[in-house]
Amino acid sequence: MKNKKIKVESINNNRRRFLKMSGIALAGSGILLACSNDDDFTPIDPAPDPDPNTFDLGGGDLGVLNYAYALEQLEAEFYTRVVNGSYWNGAASEEKQILQDLYNHEVNHREFFKAALNANFDADLVLPESLEFNFESVDFSNRNSVLETAQLLEDTGVKAYNGAGKIIETAAYLVIAGKIVSVEARHAAAIRSIRGNDMGDFKLFAGDDAVDPNTGLDGAEDPSVIIDAAGGFIVTPFTANQLP
Repeated sequence: MKNKKIKVESINNNRRRFLKMSGIALAGSGILLACSNDDDFTPIDPAPDPDPNTFDLGGGDLGVLNYAYALEQLEAEFYTRVVNGSYWNGAASEEKQILQDLYNHEVNHREFFKAALNANFDADLVLPESLEFNFESVDFSNRNSVLETAQLLEDTGVKAYNGAGKIIETAAYLVIAGKIVSVEARHAAAIRSIRGNDMGDFKLFAGDDAVDPNTGLDGAEDPSVIIDAAGGFIVTPFTANQLP
């Protein structure tokens, strides 16, 4: 039993280092944006919105950044509710710390995209910063409900960034997206690891439903697919008419 305890503590410590490295990767993304020359970020004016009453994300780099901003707002709001919920308050210390780390990362992601958009595009082209969400399907007092939703959101985030990469036009944005998708993948693996421990399935962290067993690659989906999948959580309407 003593050896088993040491093994579990080692796994927990590795998880913590794993997530700390995610934070370092995110910090590097912020530095890249701050140090890049203005010429690296060329605003692209979208085609006129066919529906003047509904915000459209736009196309090209603008569209992708607005799209990512919407998803990061969703994730940040979810984890904000998690760390203010009764499950988190009574959770095991290891789980509390992991979820706290995920909360910090997603809030940083949200603020990063907000700053990038406002620094490089006209304000009327930037997605509103306070989207409204519906989490009625999530019981924030229930561990399984929280972790299942966290896994869904993190897996979806990985597919979203992978699918959007082909649309990005500016190399610097592509580098940043590559860094952030690696953070999202670490989040997904951390949540799956927690749930896998419960079920005795230590392969869940890279299950066949997330990683193609033939290629070893994560999934990738177009924005239209991701937005449709996230529609149950998003209340504020917007369109993505210029994204695939």
